[in-house]
Amino acid sequence: MYISFKDKVAVVTGAGAGLGRSYAIFLASRGAKVVVNDLGGSWDGVGQSKTAAMRVVEEIQAAGGKAVPNFDSVADPEAAQNIIRAALDNFGTIDILVCNAGILRDKTFLKMSLNDFDLVMKVHLMGTVYTARAAFPVMKEKSYGRIVMTTSVAGLFGNFGQTNYSTAKMGIIGFMNSLKLEAQKYNILINTIAPSAATRLNEPSGFFPKEISPFLRSELVTAMVAYLCSDQCQSTGYILSAGGGYFSRVQIVEGQGIRFDPSDDITPEIIFENFSKITDMKNAVGHFSATDGIKKSLGFLFKRKPGRGEKEGSEK
Repeated sequence: MYISFKDKVAVVTGAGAGLGRSYAIFLASRGAKVVVNDLGGSWDGVGQSKTAAMRVVEEIQAAGGKAVPNFDSVADPEAAQNIIRAALDNFGTIDILVCNAGILRDKTFLKMSLNDFDLVMKVHLMGTVYTARAAFPVMKEKSYGRIVMTTSVAGLFGNFGQTNYSTAKMGIIGFMNSLKLEAQKYNILINTIAPSAATRLNEPSGFFPKEISPFLRSELVTAMVAYLCSDQCQSTGYILSAGGGYFSRVQIVEGQGIRFDPSDDITPEIIFENFSKITDMKNAVGHFSATDGIKKSLGFLFKRKPGRGEKEGSEK
């Protein structure tokens, strides 16, 4: 079985270098028409240049593929509309959106300016929201779409000096979790990648030791992203970790917990005595939606008989 993107139109944001470049080149090599978006600034979001996006477009075209550049910022809603409009104007539609654009402005929380916090949120979280919002109506109309968002292990698990970045990356998970429920009836599938790759974005932090960088090629992440963009992928709402040849699903889960009679008074002392049981994650389960979570934690209330001070059918 060969996964092809023939007749598909893809938009990849932040595609001038690193992971985005790898995604764009691979999708084009498999037949997709690609909008290569990149503002062309530095890793911390300073400056602007057309060079990065143009270089990737020229590389794709030299290999016989089809691509056009776009230099708009994802952090502005009107500019994000222009990114999607580039796909419509040049190729007539959009089938695939890969939200990859990002910057870093790392500092400890008390040393970080609120402007640095806000800008990172705008690029990562709102940039994902803006581009998805622009693409969604087209995908809905045609009853087809594949959207891949980008989170991070920093967002999923935390990282020192990255409160802004971690907040934005975890916010993307919340965005995906709700949007997938609205999108699935239109055959728009939304998944999120948590990539680990040695790219320009993480070089300043020295997060990855130099000796392992050769094993953290962007192409090792690209295989997963390409699959998530394909017709063959029928999953939605997944968080996938990928990097260095390792692939795994990451999930927010809930422990089994314990239940007290809600007619009784619950005191802090009772919580203290049962805290280890409450926080036990053995046999933890994931939920597809908030409704599923409520059914698990509070479903028993719909089956119980009224307790003290209650009457059948009464509200308390």
